[in-house]
Amino acid sequence: MDAIDVKILQSLSKNARQKASAISQEVNLSVSAVIERIHKLEDGGVITGYTVLLDQRRLGNDISAWVEVCLEHPKYYDAFVARVQELDPIMTCYYLTGDFDFMLHVVAESSDALEAIHRKIKSLDGVSATKTHFVLKSVKENAWPLPDLS
Repeated sequence: MDAIDVKILQSLSKNARQKASAISQEVNLSVSAVIERIHKLEDGGVITGYTVLLDQRRLGNDISAWVEVCLEHPKYYDAFVARVQELDPIMTCYYLTGDFDFMLHVVAESSDALEAIHRKIKSLDGVSATKTHFVLKSVKENAWPLPDLS
């Protein structure tokens, strides 16, 4: 990967639907060269997919929280991960080091709905502790940090 690939990734991270011709103007390459580089980034596993970013508030989800979860024993890991996959209000789940084992990002339409999902999380086999942080406002969201190859 070189600096031009990084510029292509930056452009795609701002708008994954833009045409290769627009990206080619940004990076000063031909359209075919940009398409070839994008295919190489996809084939090499750098680009793993394309997605839609949703405004959760406009979808009716007014509450967002991060929930730290501690398991009482590693034997509960597989069952916990499988159950988390099934719970739609859990947007992301990270396995961590430190005092807690997992960090979950949860969205809900109301405090009552958040309480319900929180109860479900706490009742999962092996969950010994949780700590919840309510999101007041998002001040920065990036798709990912890109390397500085300039």
